[in-house]
Amino acid sequence: MSADFRLSRVAVLAFAGLLSLLASSGARCAELNLTEQRWLQGAWPVIAYAKQARLPLDVVVQPQATPDNPPLSTAFVDGRCKLVLSMRANPQAQATLDAIEPALVDATLELMAAHELAHCRRYLDGAWFQLPVGFVGGVETDASLDAAPRREEGYGDLVGLAWTQSRHPELYPHLHAWLLHERLTERVPGSAHDTVAWVQLALDPATLGRGELFDAPKSLWIRGALAPVSPRDEACRAPCPD
Repeated sequence: MSADFRLSRVAVLAFAGLLSLLASSGARCAELNLTEQRWLQGAWPVIAYAKQARLPLDVVVQPQATPDNPPLSTAFVDGRCKLVLSMRANPQAQATLDAIEPALVDATLELMAAHELAHCRRYLDGAWFQLPVGFVGGVETDASLDAAPRREEGYGDLVGLAWTQSRHPELYPHLHAWLLHERLTERVPGSAHDTVAWVQLALDPATLGRGELFDAPKSLWIRGALAPVSPRDEACRAPCPD
């Protein structure tokens, strides 16, 4: 769900300007297409949270065609986090929305944005790719080159689920099932986005703990980092999606 890449031609929307755009009529929102507006409206509670928490976050809408980029990702430039929308000529952007049950779209977009915000927090802490605090003394079972990015993606997923637990507790089982399905689909065990170990540990939302968004999942994050990487057919403690 994330990518750290150098931004070329971008349109950076300041918080106030973005709020004005989203509050405007469709005719006055020509700067953003309908798909971009939908993603931003869904992610808005997370963006507002970042603003309230005084995180240095910019929203970036790439104006050029970006068919090969993930629709939503994170970059870190000059000490600031960039929530990047790459949706022009990108069929993944609308296809992602279409694949989500309509009643769950907003909560799912919030989960995805919270995942990206977790990456932002790790960058700001100067901890990107570093072992989690409390991991010292443990034996990492995944020694592959993807171990560090895999840990970061696992943390992002847990923060996304912690957001859901806090903001949409009644939808948690549905959002957890959605995320597990996403992570199992075309899964490559041990790859950077193979976060099944973490997602499965969070089947019960109570395991995430309580408290501040970025701290609540940390104990579960360490447990997942110590879990062995299992093939797909061994990973499904909960029923596997088709």
